[in-house]
Amino acid sequence: MVVQNIIYLHGFNSSPMSLKARLMSTWLEQYRPELPFHVPGLPFSPAQAISVLEAKFFHSAIGKATAVIGSSLGGYYAMYLSAHYCLPAVLINPAIKPFHLLQDYLGDNENLYTGQHYVLDSSHIDELLAIQCNPSAFSSGQVLTLLQTGDETLDFREAIAFLPAQPTWIIPQGSHEFEHFERFIPAIIEHVTASPL
Repeated sequence: MVVQNIIYLHGFNSSPMSLKARLMSTWLEQYRPELPFHVPGLPFSPAQAISVLEAKFFHSAIGKATAVIGSSLGGYYAMYLSAHYCLPAVLINPAIKPFHLLQDYLGDNENLYTGQHYVLDSSHIDELLAIQCNPSAFSSGQVLTLLQTGDETLDFREAIAFLPAQPTWIIPQGSHEFEHFERFIPAIIEHVTASPL
């Protein structure tokens, strides 16, 4: 597969300056500089986030995305794009049901990376529900999921139950941030570049 663009999708209230995004960018610059790698900033609105991604990576001169990596809420977006555009994907401690999780964040919010203040409301929950995908949409081996059992934000068992037919790595302990992430970058890149999709 010719890799045109690998995109990394950050999580809720995060940004392109997240630790995992920076670690992956540094690793790719050193070991795989020929791979085009993008970490777009995502709007807080799920519908707007998907619209931005589709406009930039599927309907523009920059070239089609050929792989997607997502963490937490970004993992939920990555599932949608992977299913909709038949892309290999890697999910890192993904939010499987963010429409439930983000009920606790309705109201005023602040992105600690960017300082942006915004209001999350029920319409954004509906936007999340609108892009929920069915596990049957994925072909065998299309999605690799990396989970740490010590995730204090998400129940790692939800991802196991949702994608039982896809390869999953379960790492004991750890955290939602995904500790020692740099150790897993070679395997992540191998998955998204070796896929026959």
